[in-house]
Amino acid sequence: MNVVTKEATSKTPFVYLSEKENRFEIKGRSIPADAEDFWAPVLDWFESYSKNPNQSTEVKIDLEYFNISSSKRLLFLLYKLNELAESGSDIKVKWFYREDDDDMFEVGQDYAFMVKVPFEFVEYDSDLELVTA
Repeated sequence: MNVVTKEATSKTPFVYLSEKENRFEIKGRSIPADAEDFWAPVLDWFESYSKNPNQSTEVKIDLEYFNISSSKRLLFLLYKLNELAESGSDIKVKWFYREDDDDMFEVGQDYAFMVKVPFEFVEYDSDLELVTA
């Protein structure tokens, strides 16, 4: 399966999806002009991945901001992960948020409520450039 890599821009997040490395990360801002165009390859990748997933999958999401159209695509992604969890796969979402960003924490809680995928919430100091968790 191909690796999906998207470098971060001021309007789009860094994305790295690798079945072989068991690495699934989304980090940054997601306010693309065309959310469908940006998120379609990510959702398509997860659709393919769901046919033969790794024994365990941990998706790291660290978004500082996203618009409503990106929010909808993120929910689609979480629904795909939910399908994997319901089929018996070991799925987990690690939701990162800055200590002073109650809104992003609450959005993560809302998403966690909408799906049956276990969420782990990781708070970190906004001065940190690199999050290691």
